[in-house]
Amino acid sequence: MSGSMCAPATPFPDDGPHPSGAGPDCKLAPGFYLVATPIGNRRDITLRALDVLQAAELILCEDTRTSRILLETYGIKGKLVSCHEHNQRQRLPEIVTAIGAGQVVALISDAGMPLISDPGAPLVTGLIEQNLPITVIPGANAALSALSLSGLPGERFLFAGFLPPKAAARRQELATLAAVPATLIVYESPNRLCDLLQDIQTLLGSRAIAVARELTKHFEEVQRGTAEALLAHFTTHPPRGEIVVVIGPPAVQPDWSETQIDAALAALLDTTSVRDATAQVTARSGWSKRDVYARAVALGQTGKSR
Repeated sequence: MSGSMCAPATPFPDDGPHPSGAGPDCKLAPGFYLVATPIGNRRDITLRALDVLQAAELILCEDTRTSRILLETYGIKGKLVSCHEHNQRQRLPEIVTAIGAGQVVALISDAGMPLISDPGAPLVTGLIEQNLPITVIPGANAALSALSLSGLPGERFLFAGFLPPKAAARRQELATLAAVPATLIVYESPNRLCDLLQDIQTLLGSRAIAVARELTKHFEEVQRGTAEALLAHFTTHPPRGEIVVVIGPPAVQPDWSETQIDAALAALLDTTSVRDATAQVTARSGWSKRDVYARAVALGQTGKSR
């Protein structure tokens, strides 16, 4: 990345700029910091995020009212400026000027990682084009939290954000996603969840699904099952709060023979690890990762014994 501010292997001297924001006594280098904020529980903010927000002369946020509550919790009094999808492009000259003047500028979302179904992409693109320094302060993320809780395969996943609210457009999008050989993650509002589950049942069949809501909050809940079972549950228990839907990958019948599996693995194991060979053959063959891995290990041991 142009103008990257990656943390070095050894600490910066005490009197020098510390771009990574590693501690309260370190001076931050001027630049644009993408700072993750909690998705529910305010204690999920990182120490590094607090360091950056405390040092920032300018903090861009979606809603100043929402962000001010978080900042006041930690005694942070930086300058808050609204930056949403309708005005983000107009904010770019102000950001460029601030960084050029040696200031630290932070971008936060109402919750979670900036730019993930949230504003900010045009800002990052514009700063990259001007070769200005950008870095990220990672943290909480609803999509990945839901994926971890779902119990569904996480080796390969596709985050689709919010699907279209209109029924016809939503179904068209689901039909496009149906063949993707990966776990799908989408955000949905509570008043459209049952409509989405109905469409999933119609277009994707009886896949394993997890519906996670109110993640990290007091009423956190994860319901798992097929679209049909979840639809029955949420019809009688109307959902509330922020919702993430995780949809298992399509079932693929193992149409490769054992001979084909072994041949593909043998070719790959000459140049790749057992793990990488397993991943590639699993994706292509339709076999389970466990079965492919077992054959890869066996082939690897056979090769070593020769």
